[in-house]
Amino acid sequence: MSLKIHLKNLGILKHAEFSLGDLTLICGKNNTGKTYAAYALHGFLQLWRGLIDFDVSDDQTQHLLTDGGIKIRLGRYAEKSNQFLAEACKRYTGQLDTVLAAAEGRFLNSEFQVQTGAIDIRDKEFKREMGIVSDRLLTCSKEKGSEELTMSLLVEKEFGRKIDPDFARSAINFIIGYAIFSDSFPDPFASSVERTGVAIFRRELHFARNRLLEEIGRADQKTDPQELLFKAYQPYPLPIEENVAFIRQLEDVAKKESFLAKEHPEVLDGFTDIIGGEYTIAQGGRLYYTPKGTREKLTMVESSSAVRSLLDLGFYLRHEAQKGELLMVDEPELNLHPANQRRIARLFARLVNLGVKVFITTHSDYIVKELNTLIMLNHDKPHLKRIAEENDYRQSELIRSDQVKVYMAQEGLVPLEAGQKRRRRGLTLVEADVDPVLGIEAPSFDDTINEMNSIQSDIVWGAE
Repeated sequence: MSLKIHLKNLGILKHAEFSLGDLTLICGKNNTGKTYAAYALHGFLQLWRGLIDFDVSDDQTQHLLTDGGIKIRLGRYAEKSNQFLAEACKRYTGQLDTVLAAAEGRFLNSEFQVQTGAIDIRDKEFKREMGIVSDRLLTCSKEKGSEELTMSLLVEKEFGRKIDPDFARSAINFIIGYAIFSDSFPDPFASSVERTGVAIFRRELHFARNRLLEEIGRADQKTDPQELLFKAYQPYPLPIEENVAFIRQLEDVAKKESFLAKEHPEVLDGFTDIIGGEYTIAQGGRLYYTPKGTREKLTMVESSSAVRSLLDLGFYLRHEAQKGELLMVDEPELNLHPANQRRIARLFARLVNLGVKVFITTHSDYIVKELNTLIMLNHDKPHLKRIAEENDYRQSELIRSDQVKVYMAQEGLVPLEAGQKRRRRGLTLVEADVDPVLGIEAPSFDDTINEMNSIQSDIVWGAE
């Protein structure tokens, strides 16, 4: 997967270009646009299926509904994939106000663009079914080495004629998009910085929803439902809303099992070491934390801020995570001791090596330095193997420099715009060097640490 993102005038961020790696970091000072860049990307990855319009014809729709099936040549759509994608990005840019919960028109002059690498339609194979709720209506398949997509109704032709043509058209559009772009756009899971508060007020969020339903039920015909909705709910950026929805549905989430739980329980054991215990959901949906070696059951209010801040990550790892997904964590260091910041960096490296892509925004020098260590140790040299063994580093935690992309949010020269003669300075993303021997060069952290060391040196030795 090769995915490049271009941003322009996204809030305080004047210009930015970055690519996704297996592990992507955006570092920098406060108020430099890191979160906006992450949230904008998350929103697109969540919404792209409904943004791309392949101009499905009425004839295609009718053939599916009346004949019971159609065959689609994907090559002609793949040839124009950049055009379809550019149009989708324009539609998405128009929705940034909603995605980022900003005032209408806030992103009127913004740009959001994504570019994919070469798309090989013939290399893909898949089979999936589609329907409404639990009713299976369609099956779709494509064989490896072929450009032909087959769609067939799973119901009798007579019933097929009763299917809403708009649904059929949307289904055809969806599956074309899935066939062409699914390898390019990973499914995202967002862990926002608001997660600690969400963990505490999880049950209250249920109450808020129930109160809204009660008010709608009591409202008369003259009441505007939208007025009730906006009265009861303050809109939040899409990643935060999804974070809230995930935490609110933990009872259902806990019924599933991730590929990590099935195939790599040692990763879950590593996470248990970080939080020093386990999460459980009791009957009735009450959430508890049990410290290792005890039978105590602590509520989220009674638990530490670190336990609360890692709640969604814990349930994601145990119940949701799948290969190929993109785990997006805003400030993973939130409420963590430096030792646990190092452990969380090692956890991310293990996920990357198992096929889960990771994207983080961070202020943590400990996380960056630990990733440096994982890169620097990943060489076949006797002394490095000795150091890794002495310090309990596993081979599964070591990563290559080419797996990692790092960007610093800082002031820099931005590209010329129409009518400009000189480049101007503004907040942008600058790619940091990731060296296989020395690791990540992160000057914003290094400068601060060097300044502190210099001051302390003066304090100790200044009298002489």
